[in-house]
Amino acid sequence: MTENDDTRGFLISFEGSEGSGKSTQISRIADRFEDAGYEVIVTREPGGTPIGEEIRHTLMHAAEGHNMMPETELLLFAASRAQLVREVILPAVEAGKIVLCDRFMDSTTVYQGVARNIQSEPVHMINTFAVGETKPDVTVVIDLDAEVGLQRVKHRANDLPDRMEKENIEFYQKVRNGYLMLAKAMPERFIVVDGELHRDELENAIWKQLRQRVI
Repeated sequence: MTENDDTRGFLISFEGSEGSGKSTQISRIADRFEDAGYEVIVTREPGGTPIGEEIRHTLMHAAEGHNMMPETELLLFAASRAQLVREVILPAVEAGKIVLCDRFMDSTTVYQGVARNIQSEPVHMINTFAVGETKPDVTVVIDLDAEVGLQRVKHRANDLPDRMEKENIEFYQKVRNGYLMLAKAMPERFIVVDGELHRDELENAIWKQLRQRVI
């Protein structure tokens, strides 16, 4: 995104491996921003639009996705993202709203690039084509030990694990390392918080840093 002015909103992405608690924290942070007087849009990747939700089902739940190739996965995520940016995110930010997105372009860099071992050049090119000039103003990474995340997913009572959540510990470790690598390379955009904190402490830690950067 371009430099913010008084009328432009913010795009804040939340990243982390499975089991990190992103969804819970996004809901809590949305309430915080609304209490502070902001209009908030919450969305997710893949998904967030009718087209994106169809792609999400194919990527995450459909039996046909069992033998999906990494390159196919990369392009489907990018297709969902391209639609989400133009249909939801960009109009909301231009209208002065705060958009909280459960995953965004960094997920592709980490999951398909680092964890799936796709070369960085095509990943970057496809990512850039999908998002255009729309980049996160702030990215919150909820950092979590890979084994802890895997155990949390296994013990969820309300949902069957999706295709990503069925990956092994080595995949989870690559994902975690990928996020930490990005955060180290771009500290001006990234916030890293400890995912093993109690949810109330985690919320406070995230809100403290976002308030300094956004409000």
